[in-house]
Formats: sequence, C-alpha cells, structure tokens
Amino acid sequence: MSATDLLPTPALDPAEASKAVGATGLRKRAGPFDRFNVVTWRLIALAIFLALWHLASIPAGKLLLPSPLDVVPAFIDMLRSGQLLSATGSSLMVFAAGYALAIVTGVAMGVLMGGVPRVGETLEIYVNALNATPRVAFIPLIILWFGLGTNAKIVVVWLQAVMPILINTYAGVQNTDADLLEAARSFGARRGQLFRYIMLPAALPYIVTGLRLGGANAMVGTVIAELYTALSGLGYVVARLGGTFQAAKYFSPVLVLAAIGMLISQSLKIVERRLARWKSTQTQL
Repeated sequence: MSATDLLPTPALDPAEASKAVGATGLRKRAGPFDRFNVVTWRLIALAIFLALWHLASIPAGKLLLPSPLDVVPAFIDMLRSGQLLSATGSSLMVFAAGYALAIVTGVAMGVLMGGVPRVGETLEIYVNALNATPRVAFIPLIILWFGLGTNAKIVVVWLQAVMPILINTYAGVQNTDADLLEAARSFGARRGQLFRYIMLPAALPYIVTGLRLGGANAMVGTVIAELYTALSGLGYVVARLGGTFQAAKYFSPVLVLAAIGMLISQSLKIVERRLARWKSTQTQL
C-alpha cells in the first residue's frame, strides 16, 4: 500500500459535482414536448377548446350554442356600436371602486386582528360566519338601503371581495416570526413600528394571494350587482341579450368579463411571484 492510498480524499463540493456530472454528458435529454413554453401550450389548449366549441355547436344549433365563427362578427358589431365599450367602462368603474374599498378595509382589519390577538380571537368567529354566508342574501337589503344606483353596486362588490383579503391578511400577520417580533420589542420597538416594519412585510405574500381571490370575487360581484339592478354595465347587457335570445351577441360581454378577470389575476400573480422570491431571499440570508 502506497502513501497516497493512506491520505484522505478531499470531499467534492455539490456545485462542483453537478458541473462534473454535466461535463460527463449525463444530463437528461429534453423530450420533444419540452421545447414548447407555457405560452405555446396555452395557445394549443385555446385552439382545442375553440375546435370543440365549434363541433358542439353544429348539432346544438345557433340559437342554443353559436359557433365561435358566429361570435366573432357579433363581437365586432357590438364594438362598432359602442355599446360594449360603454358597458365595459361602467362595469370597470364599479369594480375599481368596490375592489379598492375592499383592499383598504380588508387589509386594515386583517392587520388589526392579527396584530392584536384579543381582537382577532373575538372577531374571528364572526368573520368566518360572514364568509360562509352567501353574499347574494344581502342584496335585497343593500338595494333597500342604497337604492339601485352606483352606491349599491359598489357595496355589493365590496361585500363580495373583502372576505378573502381580510382572512389572508389575518393569516399572514399571524404567521409572523415570533422571534423577530421579540427581538424588535427588546430593542424598544413600538406597536406601530412592529406593524409597519415586521408584520406587514411578512404578510405581503398572503395579502397578494388574498388580492387575487378578492379580485375574482369582485368581478363576480360586479356582474351580480348589475344583474340585480339591471340598469347599466356588462351584467345588464348579459341580462338583456339573454332575455332576447341573442346567443351570438350574448358571448361578447361574457368574453370581456373573462378577459378582464384573466388580466387582473395574471398581474397579481406576477406580483405574488416577485414577493415570494423576495421572501425566499430574506429567508436564505
């Protein structure tokens, strides 16, 4: 046995080991489907959906289920007439006002309930009870109190969107690192500083998740409010076209609502990913 056999072999760093494995050509080969990105797969899924829609419309008939080839010209006609744009603007105004009000009140109440344990323990049972109650049951009372105008629609949107924001904010503040809070208190941090610099940043990923859920609920609440008031907006257009059996035009406001919901959800999803990346970086540090 030689002297070199008795010497300890130095351990290989994991990063260097992965480079060595890659250099030896042991990497996994990419399959034919791995070359497509997410956007390509989404376009393929959309094309399949439209093809199935067209095939299903053939036996159903134009009155029950119009083909996408019939919906496109109807959509263009409604755009040219200005009716669709006017209804979209009215719905977006109601949605934005109710959603903004839900964000302010939901985040404020969630932070208060999570930051003050006594308040959270007291109100949690009532928040859960209200969250389990169908908000549609309150619409007759809202119309009785606020009438059929814009204020009633905003209240309906707020009531529909505030619960997910409040509950997720409350959960996020509750999950704040207790050791970090104790360290801040030991350095003389006041309650307001704990809220601003520790609890609120720690709850940001939860808040954004609540905003995504609340945004979808707010869009649903906008349509529900306009269906019940039946005065203006995309919900009013849906009710009118459905009542007159204009099936091809009926899908136009529905597609606009789906597009708005998709844009809001994807925008908040991007924000959520960035906040999650920030949180993981802070954890590694």
